[in-house]
Amino acid sequence: MSRILVVEDDPAILRGLADNLRFESYEVITAADGETGYKMIGEEKPDLVVLDLMLPKMSGYEICRKVRTAGNETPILMLTARGEEADRVLGLDLGADDYVPKPFSIRELLARIRAILRRSVQPPKALPDELCFEDVVVDFRSYEARKGGQPLELTRKEFQVLRLLASRAGEVVTRDELLNEVWGYENYPTTRTVDNHVAALRAKLERDPTQPHYLRTVHGVGYKFTTKDSPA
Repeated sequence: MSRILVVEDDPAILRGLADNLRFESYEVITAADGETGYKMIGEEKPDLVVLDLMLPKMSGYEICRKVRTAGNETPILMLTARGEEADRVLGLDLGADDYVPKPFSIRELLARIRAILRRSVQPPKALPDELCFEDVVVDFRSYEARKGGQPLELTRKEFQVLRLLASRAGEVVTRDELLNEVWGYENYPTTRTVDNHVAALRAKLERDPTQPHYLRTVHGVGYKFTTKDSPA
């Protein structure tokens, strides 16, 4: 049985959410303010957090930021009356997994919760030991790379960024995922750090770094590695 923490300061909404989730056989715990909710995320170890944005004592934004900065990857579904695009983008950029504006359909909310929980239990993909494309050969075990038969100098972080992207070839890897997996949130740099490392990899691996074929940008989200002939 999955445990869900609902952090919501409106008593009627909190009660309604808790009742509907319990009816769906979830274990439900609740908090009515941000400070209590943040504390319960660490102490109660929920499988998912339904988090209101506008909370007393600590906002949902601040909770999400602190949770992700601490390296806690508990799935978060943000719930708010504010539906502007900028608010949704900010919530997702801070690490929320999904975003549902009020008023909402309880059926849609439950469907989104089920989808997030399914994704959270999928095992991570194995990191490759070797990568070969065009005239490039990369050995991630020995941290050695060659291009056109000649040694290619990559930094350790460049190897790690490339390995993570290659492990999810064809999929978008967000900047936050790259920061978390390669640098770790305890040494949290800025997303510009990711951009700089990808730019350096393009300069070393791509025929034309200004028109990348393998390391592609997904604007506003992150990057993906692909060997397919599709538009950048």
